[in-house]
Amino acid sequence: MSLSKIWVFVEPSESGVSSTSLELISAASNFATTVEAFGYGLGSETAQPLGDHGASKLVLATGLDGILAGTAVAAVMAKRIPSDAPDAVFFGSTPEGRDAAARLSAKLDLPVLTNVVNLVEDGGSLTSEHAIFGGSQIVSAKFTSSGPGIFVIRAKSFAPESRGGAAAVVEEVNVGDIGSAGKAKIIQSHTEARSGPKLDEAPVVVSGGRGLGQQDSYQMIEELARLLNGAPGASRAIVDAGWVPYSYQVGQTGKTVKPSVYIACGISGATQHMVGMKGAKNIIAINKDADAPIFSIADLGIVGDVHKVLPKLIEAIKSKG
Repeated sequence: MSLSKIWVFVEPSESGVSSTSLELISAASNFATTVEAFGYGLGSETAQPLGDHGASKLVLATGLDGILAGTAVAAVMAKRIPSDAPDAVFFGSTPEGRDAAARLSAKLDLPVLTNVVNLVEDGGSLTSEHAIFGGSQIVSAKFTSSGPGIFVIRAKSFAPESRGGAAAVVEEVNVGDIGSAGKAKIIQSHTEARSGPKLDEAPVVVSGGRGLGQQDSYQMIEELARLLNGAPGASRAIVDAGWVPYSYQVGQTGKTVKPSVYIACGISGATQHMVGMKGAKNIIAINKDADAPIFSIADLGIVGDVHKVLPKLIEAIKSKG
């Protein structure tokens, strides 16, 4: 480890701390001697999983009083950077993560590298890798300016690794008055209703595409996902068509998933989609076009009509249950 200190922006989730945050803490621990987390809305119970993945401290922004979380945490970071001097700051590619990274970049007048899919230690600094052209090419980038490198990293780029560390020391910092940046307030928030596991955390993902033919056919995707205790997903084509919400989208402009099993139903396999799911351990593709690109990465390919294959599959699973 040639880097001294890395900071990681961490976010809350239904289970405590988000899986993306733990991925970034683990990644930072591979590169730096000291890893510190900066977050908001986290309870004291998150100190143990953060420490277990490599964080020695959790600096928790409090007193937000409706202030945007990214704004508040970026303000806390900016005040400490001159004295603490981290080598790098990691953010997840989430709405809050991107907001916080952009605000920190502006406050420090430093550049930011986004859409990072991998990091490599190189001569005492970090080189980032980025997927371009729908993931068909990887380019490398490196900061040449002084000051901490600000990286925005895509989910599932690193695996969360338990290290058996002690609970992170929690330090609460009241945000206080942050000037005009704190004038924007959250008046109301809405969480989309769902059942079953989250798409980006599910062990099984069943996704549907344009090959389903019509919106009503997506019910088969949801039913199969439910039977497998998985999550339903979708290609960009049917999201753009308004069949399902954007939160279902898998791909470069949607969510990146790495489940144990990914079932692609009626999805041809555009590069934009495959970059978001090709890391799955086992890929099953169902498509009536034998030449569909999705078969090039599938572990099991079924050439057939989804309207015939899926009902039979659903029936077989129900008969076992």
